[in-house]
Amino acid sequence: MISPLVKAIDRPYSDVQSADNREISTPAAPPPKSAPEPAQPGSTNLLLPYIDVKLDFDQKIYWAAMRPSQHPMITMELLRDMMCVQESVRAIMEEGNREQRQHLEYFVAASQTPGVYNFGGNLAYFADCIRRRDHEGLREYAYACIDVVYGNSMAFHTPLITISLVQGDALGGGFECALSFDVLVAEKSAKMGLPEVLFNLFPGMGAYSFLSRKIGMAAAEKLIMSGTVYTAEELHSLGVVDVLAEDGQGENAVRDYIARNRRRHNAHRAIYRSKRRIDPVKYEELRDIVDIWLDAAMNLGEQDLRKMMRLVAAQERRLDGRE
Repeated sequence: MISPLVKAIDRPYSDVQSADNREISTPAAPPPKSAPEPAQPGSTNLLLPYIDVKLDFDQKIYWAAMRPSQHPMITMELLRDMMCVQESVRAIMEEGNREQRQHLEYFVAASQTPGVYNFGGNLAYFADCIRRRDHEGLREYAYACIDVVYGNSMAFHTPLITISLVQGDALGGGFECALSFDVLVAEKSAKMGLPEVLFNLFPGMGAYSFLSRKIGMAAAEKLIMSGTVYTAEELHSLGVVDVLAEDGQGENAVRDYIARNRRRHNAHRAIYRSKRRIDPVKYEELRDIVDIWLDAAMNLGEQDLRKMMRLVAAQERRLDGRE
């Protein structure tokens, strides 16, 4: 059954142009949306063009997985769907509160693209904006990114426990998105990193805020400044990955984690809510850092932009090789 929360959008899933195409149009910002109608307990799916949603009310889990993509990066279309998901979660939880029962306890964010969680920001669009001196277009995109990760970091302003499931590469903004949830589960073959320093930039959409709170300021700086892509096992030893899963067993690992902690859910939920009270990631902090990132991005030279585009080409070659 398709929930009435979100209407399908009539457009193909191939949502970004090739990295070789320099004529990249400025993406439109997600339009303001009225609050969606709450889903009913019998609903099992929502229909979105870029995110596959399954509502498991028996296990009290909201599953949201980015659909398979030829260009698994963060686009404005994907950001819009992410905001739609956040609104639907709040609607379901508000309905549960009104009826004095809790419909959901966990939220899980994953990806259906084999070997890739998300490659992060649309670097071809970044380079195009910088070359055209389109500060406003780049800022619009960056602000949309922090709107999403801030909502993630606050568990959508609900008592849910949130989990990211990484079963492939999570780079740049993709890694930042995974870090914005309460618990990070990763399969052993997954690789994560922040390569921005390699083209003379830094990750500006939450990495510093999330990592410094999780592993400390010094360790966060070392990870960011290295530009290294780490294995899930390395990040588990650093305390970044919370649950390490065998390859192909990520979803089972999430279910096992939830089953093991079901009896302690009340305590865990209170602990994560307390964490957000003690050391909250404030929206103003994310916005200020994005403004610093924007200034740094607009100062990149042509040599830096060529390095950025080489990374885009390498990602595309990897996807072509996988296919």
